[in-house]
Amino acid sequence: MLKHSLQFKLSQKLSPQQIQLMKLIQLPTQAFEQRLQEELVENPALENGKEETSELDDYNDNDDYSEDYDNERIEAEDINIDEYLSNDETPDYKYQANNYSDDDEEKSMPHVAIVSFHQDLLNQLNTFILNDEERIIAEFLVGSIDDMGYIRRTIQDIVDDLAFTQGVYSDNETVERILQIVQELEPAGVGARDLQECLLLQLKHKTPSEAVELAIDIIENQFDAFTKKHYEKLIQKYDISKEQLRKGIEEIEKLNPKPGGAFDSNLKPIEHVIPDFTIRIVEDELELLLNGRNAPELHISKDYQEMLRSYKDTSEKSNSQKDAVQFIKQKLDAAKWFIDAIKQRQETLYVTMNAIMHYQMEYFLEGDEAKLRPMILKDIADLVGLDISTVSRVANSKYVDTPYGTKLIKEFFSESMKNDQGEDVSTIEIKNILQKIIESEDKRKPFPDDKLAEELKEKGYPIARRTIAKYREQLDIPVARLRKKI
Repeated sequence: MLKHSLQFKLSQKLSPQQIQLMKLIQLPTQAFEQRLQEELVENPALENGKEETSELDDYNDNDDYSEDYDNERIEAEDINIDEYLSNDETPDYKYQANNYSDDDEEKSMPHVAIVSFHQDLLNQLNTFILNDEERIIAEFLVGSIDDMGYIRRTIQDIVDDLAFTQGVYSDNETVERILQIVQELEPAGVGARDLQECLLLQLKHKTPSEAVELAIDIIENQFDAFTKKHYEKLIQKYDISKEQLRKGIEEIEKLNPKPGGAFDSNLKPIEHVIPDFTIRIVEDELELLLNGRNAPELHISKDYQEMLRSYKDTSEKSNSQKDAVQFIKQKLDAAKWFIDAIKQRQETLYVTMNAIMHYQMEYFLEGDEAKLRPMILKDIADLVGLDISTVSRVANSKYVDTPYGTKLIKEFFSESMKNDQGEDVSTIEIKNILQKIIESEDKRKPFPDDKLAEELKEKGYPIARRTIAKYREQLDIPVARLRKKI
């Protein structure tokens, strides 16, 4: 049996403008500048820089612009042109923050012509004397090398692919021989098919010595024992001293398990972190500055104002003129919204960071991480009256320049735990203590997690072993077995 019923439901939905504002707030300085340039290109009614003449002051008081922007068409006759025109000499579209730092100089950076990893390998191949078929095979092998420097395919697969794609009919022995030539290229270890072969290739490029010869033998014949750090077994196997084994292992530890990755990272353009805020200490007081590049001077195009004035003064208005007014109004509404959104973004960034600075005042005055208070997103959201998600957007992608270095803002947030005195302490403080304990341990007998828990308990932090394991993983510290040294 079918029934019809009415159901009332109250739901909250973000408008497109609110969504765009949230995206603007999330952008760090460099990305914000790029977004600003995109908007300037897309909207000819928006201009950057100082205004030279009066602009659209009365339009600033029109609160209805967001209701019809991009939603419904308003007839040209219904548009009050006077709302878009003004002779006031102090336009509201021009604003400038008083709390920004003078760090918005435009500095040109030289561009580096980068040769790709694979192109560099191909260039090196030109130094070898190869016949046409051998060169095709060698170039195909280079093309099979991944970004880490490895060939992850079997020789048989490569032989088959050469036949199908290159029309070169070869055999395993020939491809293996050409692969040995490819493996002579720099960086050492490139063209290996697994980690063991990669390490061997690098060791064989080294100047021969007793330690290098031992390292080669270990990797070639005792690789499993080495990876599991069975050092006593290796000492017995080779009948050597601990010192001799230590020197051999040191040679292995100097090697690069990802030779291709090292090449790429060296050639990547350096990514400069641009702080969004600066905190200074002036006469024992904290001063917060917003990066001036977050406070651009924007205004409405004078040409668009003139177009509206011309339309108003025209006695007979054509359809094309009416369409033009529709277009102009849409661009003016978009420009007005964008300018207001930037101002709101600027204010949101400043009040959020200001609340964080005062909440962590002791740390910013002294630089001692032990003075960092437990702080969660809700603490700051309650202080500034913003949504938690808004505070998160500010914290996750912004940097602040402090007297103690440039910091990612989200690093100041942490949960709280109680010490043996019942006081709330930051998990950041506990992680720092844990790291210091591990750094000072005897690497021949590193502490397992339960022993680390005991060490922390002695220092006044009763923490479970599983929590220790979680903090250790967050600090990117391996388990005790993998921290062991000879």
